[in-house]
Amino acid sequence: MVASGKKEDKGPDRDRRTVEEVGSVDIQAVCPDEPGRIATLVKAWAAEGLDLILTTGGTGLSPRDRTPEAIAPILDREVPGIMEAARAYGQERMPLASCPVVLRV
Repeated sequence: MVASGKKEDKGPDRDRRTVEEVGSVDIQAVCPDEPGRIATLVKAWAAEGLDLILTTGGTGLSPRDRTPEAIAPILDREVPGIMEAARAYGQERMPLASCPVVLRV
């Protein structure tokens, strides 16, 4: 929805302000949840010599959210603490976000 321009994404402005408290944001983009496009974009940024590339957003834990799978094969180094902090922040905002779901098949 955000990538197609049908919905406003408020996250990037908040994320940008947070990063700019300690550094600068040189490039920012919105990309659809398509693994090939995500990987291509991140690889292009890496080729430009960026020191750190952060991906945010996604559609959540759904079949469409493929960002983690697109990024995993091209990582030089994963920093788990960043995602732990992100999950803690999300848990504060949405306390039921990590509640288990039981599916009956």
